[in-house]
Amino acid sequence: MASEGFFEKVYQVAKQIPYGRVTSYGAIARYLGSAGSARMVGWAMNGSGKDPDVPAHRVVNKRGLLTGKHHFKGTNLMQQLLESEGVEVVDNQIQNFEKLFWDPMKEL
Repeated sequence: MASEGFFEKVYQVAKQIPYGRVTSYGAIARYLGSAGSARMVGWAMNGSGKDPDVPAHRVVNKRGLLTGKHHFKGTNLMQQLLESEGVEVVDNQIQNFEKLFWDPMKEL
C-alpha cells in the first residue's frame, strides 16, 4: 500500500515533537512536502496505536482543537495525556496554542 511509506514518515516526524509541545496535521503534511494531505496525516495518527513511541496526542488541528480525541481509548485520554505534560486544554481547545506550537519546518 502506497500510504504505508507516507505513514512511516509521519511517525518519524511525530516522534520528534517535544514533551509539552503540539503540532498540527497540516504542519506535518507541509514538512513532508504534501501540503494538501493533512487528513492523511490524521489517518496516520489514527493508525499509530501499534507504535507506543508515536505521541499522537500531540498532533491537533490547525486551530489547536483536539479533533482526534475520539480515536483514543476512553472519553478524555488525549486531553489527559496533554495535561500530564503541562498543556492546558479547555473545551477541547489547547490554551496558548501559538506558544506551544512546534513547527517541523522550523525545528527539523
